[in-house]
Amino acid sequence: MSSSTPAVVPGNYIVVFKDSATEAQIDEYAKGINATGGQVNHRYNSALKGFSARMDDTHLKAFKGIADDIVDYIEPDQVVTIQPSKPTTS
Repeated sequence: MSSSTPAVVPGNYIVVFKDSATEAQIDEYAKGINATGGQVNHRYNSALKGFSARMDDTHLKAFKGIADDIVDYIEPDQVVTIQPSKPTTS
């Protein structure tokens, strides 16, 4: 199987927190997004600490201001699909 080129979902981002971030800190930021017009879509607790959310430029600027403290990185959310590979002919 091969994957197609990921498509960026406009306005949706994945926010990944540093390992040192507590659940209470992550909850605080998630509640802040929801309270100010954004929307947290999914929380990640296993492979990484964070969430996906619909955010505007104001939210992004706020996160970039705290990036040195507890946010590891923020990246645009993407849709990735899998397509069956084409059989090779001999």
